[in-house]
Amino acid sequence: MKTPRIEVTMTPETQEPSGPRCRPPGCNARAAALLAAAAAVFAHASAHAQQAAPTLDQRISAAVQPYSDAVAGVIFYSVPVAGTRFPLIVGWLILAALIFTFYFRFIQLRGFSHAISVVRGHYSDPSMAGEVTPFQALTTAVSGTVGLGNIAGVAVAVSLGGAGATFWMILAGLLGMASKFTEVTLGVKYREVNQAAGTVSGGPMRYLSTGLAELGWPLLGKFLAVFFAVCCIGGAIGGGNMFQSNQSFQQVLSVTGGEASFLAGKGWLFGLVMAILVGLVIIGGIKSIARVTSKVVPFMALLYVTVGLIVLFIHADQILWALGQIVSGAFSAEGVAGGVVGALIQGFKRAAFSNEAGVGSAAIAHSAVQTDQPVSQGFAALLEPFIDTVVICTMTALVIIITGHVDAGGVTALAGDASGVNLTSAAFGSAVSWFPYVLALAVVLFAFSTMITWSYYGLKAWTYLLGESFLSELVFKLMFLAFVVVGSSMSLEPVIDFSDAMIFAMSLANVVGLYFLMPVVKRELTHYLAGLRSGKIPVHT
Repeated sequence: MKTPRIEVTMTPETQEPSGPRCRPPGCNARAAALLAAAAAVFAHASAHAQQAAPTLDQRISAAVQPYSDAVAGVIFYSVPVAGTRFPLIVGWLILAALIFTFYFRFIQLRGFSHAISVVRGHYSDPSMAGEVTPFQALTTAVSGTVGLGNIAGVAVAVSLGGAGATFWMILAGLLGMASKFTEVTLGVKYREVNQAAGTVSGGPMRYLSTGLAELGWPLLGKFLAVFFAVCCIGGAIGGGNMFQSNQSFQQVLSVTGGEASFLAGKGWLFGLVMAILVGLVIIGGIKSIARVTSKVVPFMALLYVTVGLIVLFIHADQILWALGQIVSGAFSAEGVAGGVVGALIQGFKRAAFSNEAGVGSAAIAHSAVQTDQPVSQGFAALLEPFIDTVVICTMTALVIIITGHVDAGGVTALAGDASGVNLTSAAFGSAVSWFPYVLALAVVLFAFSTMITWSYYGLKAWTYLLGESFLSELVFKLMFLAFVVVGSSMSLEPVIDFSDAMIFAMSLANVVGLYFLMPVVKRELTHYLAGLRSGKIPVHT
């Protein structure tokens, strides 16, 4: 539309006088004041506009928040117990572990030495169906659970539950070994082997659908399998990917100068490097992942435990005191919210969230093992919660306690305002000033190994739902790598909270299936032990 032209006729009264323009005194000052006022108003309006315009991650967070809160509120529903909150999902996992422990007559104790023999390859042969060795399967599964929770999560547990939380954490880890035995045995038994492609697909999706169908519950089994697969994909993208990328970047940023670091504001760059490294590994499938984890996991575990042992050696005179704080705090935590129950809840919660026994994720990795005896790999899986919780989590707790940052009553004045990974870093740094750099390296390695393993978990759930094909796998891998960059460069807490809820929602379907199928495991165990006694199951040296 054309704008109409407006003509103004200048009358003699309105015309400018000829010659130089008049500039009375004070004119410049008033003009300057007007300009300054206008600039101030513009700056305020601009700042207000910037504050009013949310960033992309803020918009995503706002959109996801209602759904995230609803799902997390259901999955992590808590009830008040002795002055503290107890998440029912933790009770669900611990109860299952307790039932399996008694049902299989403390298999984690009876079978510990045999588990070591299995991992050493005495009951496996490369000619058997499968893609990886028992040791590689174990390290792959361990890499999926050993992560930031072993460093930051343990610090939170002992801060809230005091030193006594360590005792209950260890106990829960030992109980969880029976859950791992049960789910991994089933994972190998009901796996699907593609002889032509030389690949294996297993995990809860398979034993829930096939195993329950054999018992006459095909619809229930299919529903639980699909539910598990959907939750597994969500957990892989968030908790197994974005959270790991984000927190490892924050730790590297912290030790390289914080806001003054050359990485400040460059989370995308860190994420891009991580995505490239992850991509180079996962492009080769489970064999490539297993080759990397079989080297990275022993290295990172040995590195972390060695540094922890150095700290304990420096404070050797305080070891008995620290152990005393753990035992006394477990049964008389007077300074902790909820007392003894509070310490127990924090310990159980950390163990359940750390080793994921009962969640079912590890069964996916172990299903790729080279074996013809499902129970043998079930024994190997016993070691996973032991390594994750009893060794690595306990080392973190001991370092924090023995350096005086936490005692039976919770955090001490020495800890100050430090919490989470910062509390762990402060504890290590109090012994040797440069240990926080080693801790940062451990965080990155833990995060990297977790991401490559969870990419495999998510992929197997993805292909269960959409079918196995080159295109289907490529789409998931590219999507997974894209979220590595997103996770490190954006703060999407509601998205990650939603994903964490998905991980533990997996246990709702998995544990139900385990209860139905544990008699199957018992028959397999009886047959296996009889084969060992009779010599029908050969020992490979």
